[in-house]
Amino acid sequence: MAPELGRLITDLGERSTYDAASQCSRCGYCEQACPTYVATGRESHSARGRNQLVRQLMEGKLKDPSAAQEALSTCLLCGACSTACYAHVPTADIVLEGRRKLAEEPPALVRLLSWLLIEHPSVLAVLLKCAYAAKRMGLPKLFAPLLRLLGFDALVEADAHVREAPYGFLFEKLRRKQWSENPEWLYFAACGPNYLYPRVGLATVKSLEALRGPGAFLDNGCCGLLSYNYGSIDDARTLAKRAIEAHEKRGKNLPVVADCSSCVAHLKSYPQLFSGEIAWRQRAEAFSDKVRDAVEEFADCELPEGTAKAVTYHESCRACHGQGLRTPKALLKKACGDSFHELPESDVCCGGAGAFSFVNPELSNEVLVRKISKIAVSRAELVLTSSTSCLIQLAHGLKKYYPQGHVMHLSEFIALRLSQGKHELHGKTTRA
Repeated sequence: MAPELGRLITDLGERSTYDAASQCSRCGYCEQACPTYVATGRESHSARGRNQLVRQLMEGKLKDPSAAQEALSTCLLCGACSTACYAHVPTADIVLEGRRKLAEEPPALVRLLSWLLIEHPSVLAVLLKCAYAAKRMGLPKLFAPLLRLLGFDALVEADAHVREAPYGFLFEKLRRKQWSENPEWLYFAACGPNYLYPRVGLATVKSLEALRGPGAFLDNGCCGLLSYNYGSIDDARTLAKRAIEAHEKRGKNLPVVADCSSCVAHLKSYPQLFSGEIAWRQRAEAFSDKVRDAVEEFADCELPEGTAKAVTYHESCRACHGQGLRTPKALLKKACGDSFHELPESDVCCGGAGAFSFVNPELSNEVLVRKISKIAVSRAELVLTSSTSCLIQLAHGLKKYYPQGHVMHLSEFIALRLSQGKHELHGKTTRA
């Protein structure tokens, strides 16, 4: 296992992990903002509880360090606690540092995926196409009991949650597209749109071209979020360097736009990966300053007014808490008028959180049920969001608990609205 970062960027400046955890005064303002605390009522499953566990772990005061494993592994990393905290203690990063201190090595599946993403992305594409072919034939469900017996429960949960099985990937489509020789922006294909939701990436590009002028495909690799959250810091740094170099080569003064808010938040946090490497830290800062969430790019756009199905908006945690973006609701209110329905607790996590719903299905479902109940209260038929894991989780929850509702990425809605003008969406929503 790669060592911890050791130093974190906080609102009070760069601090050691221990000092960052020590900023927590244990006031308790974070508790009602924490979905896992609300679901369980357990102090160890609150932000202040987790911060104190990491602090005690670093002080060597935990007689059984593994006792902190459950509390740290069940953190959604949503960042709601940091928003509620007066000192904005970076609990998500502190929790990840605690996980790295506890873990001997990343899970085998994460090691395999990281290796493929770094060394053999073309092999990964072939393997995913084979897996999707098997999914379309229903083989994962057929072999689910055997997979559980072998200890691959997460794969079974992933198959149950993920409904998409695309025939082709986004990067294949974008490489065939005719791009401008003088782009005004660069599109970064995050792994979610790239390998699972190509339609999202195509909608983003279409909308950006209509609203922001000609662009170009960065033809990038993974941003490194998987490695950062679940695997090796060294792997995360390798992938970050590749993204930075790709941008510098293509046009370092051009904005980089991506449409998975989780990945965008990570791209913006690249400087934290290089606290001990001054040159790379400066390059990472220059890169992150140019990164934009598609949510930001659509914030001030003029959409044709018109009626639509009852629409609401779920705020991705890594957009609202990770990046401080709160703009889509104002845009949608203006575009949809009375058809826009406010979503109670719109900024509360849906329980997706990357692979969280696969490895913690029961706790994830408790958080999900609360979210779907709020959507039902809003009486919305169409839920918009901006993160891949939210698309997966909400599609799963809506089908299970509120089948009259469907989910769509904001980019898809923007593209539809631009192409349809004042015509109603009727039943033409794209289901995730």
